[in-house]
Amino acid sequence: MKTEDIALFHRIVEAGSLVDAAGLLYLPKSTISRRLQGLEDDLGVKLFHRQNRAMTLTTAGSHFYDKTLSLLASLEQTITDITDKHAEISGHLRILLFPVPDLMLIVNGIYQFMDLNPKLTVELIVNAEPLDMIRHNIDIAFMVDEAFNNIDIDMVARPVLSEILHFVASPEYLDKAGTPAKLSDISQHNSIMFRFPNGQVFNELPLGNNKFLSVSGNICLNSVQLALESTLANRGIAYIPERLCEEYIKAGKLIRLFADVQPYEGKCYLTYPSRRFVSLASQRLIDHMLNFMTSDDLPICTKSREGKAWY
Repeated sequence: MKTEDIALFHRIVEAGSLVDAAGLLYLPKSTISRRLQGLEDDLGVKLFHRQNRAMTLTTAGSHFYDKTLSLLASLEQTITDITDKHAEISGHLRILLFPVPDLMLIVNGIYQFMDLNPKLTVELIVNAEPLDMIRHNIDIAFMVDEAFNNIDIDMVARPVLSEILHFVASPEYLDKAGTPAKLSDISQHNSIMFRFPNGQVFNELPLGNNKFLSVSGNICLNSVQLALESTLANRGIAYIPERLCEEYIKAGKLIRLFADVQPYEGKCYLTYPSRRFVSLASQRLIDHMLNFMTSDDLPICTKSREGKAWY
């Protein structure tokens, strides 16, 4: 009985079918079926009820999954403890990236890790939707705070980046609509709205003093980059990350508003499921990224997220 076949069994359970597992693992369905059959033959029990495409765990399969979950985690930790920390690793990692302004900073850190481990293959998935990490076989994700609202599984979340948000507008828009002198004046202006992946419209804007500001407008977007472009197109006032708009502010194409208001600090987290064993490749990448993204010349969030299973 091979431990990699036990790990494959876990992926089939999490994917829900042989077809979905094959797609996620880039393996032929016949290979997965053969290895699963070999595992069942070694154990002398059926792990799944097979009904066309649907597969459900047998009682024995459910028991085997629950018991081997901790065993695989222990094995991976043992391998981590006894192997050379600089030894080359291999395998395949699927990484979910929320489209944050510092996306290429994160990607460059991943590229650096790949250069150190050339046998490793990586799939980067850029998506504003908070996918189920277990169901979609995602090893690690970089997500913003608001994206957690649609995720039911418990996760470990490590803060890695901070992002300051500012109110900005184009000079042309302000010439036409007037410049708001105080926060309450924003009710008289058109705000560029943002919709989060969970469906919530970002019309109650968080401020740095733990207060919220109500805004309204005639355009709603789900892309921060498009919000920037809409602001440059004189469509209204936007509340967007500082690093996304700072070059336009310096060039005079955008004007920062309410400079006396304490800015809100959004956060990006490196996350992974807490109830799935973490592979050696994942653990090494996590360690690398935490070190890479907390260097002295990079922005870093040091406050942990409060709530279930965050630390």
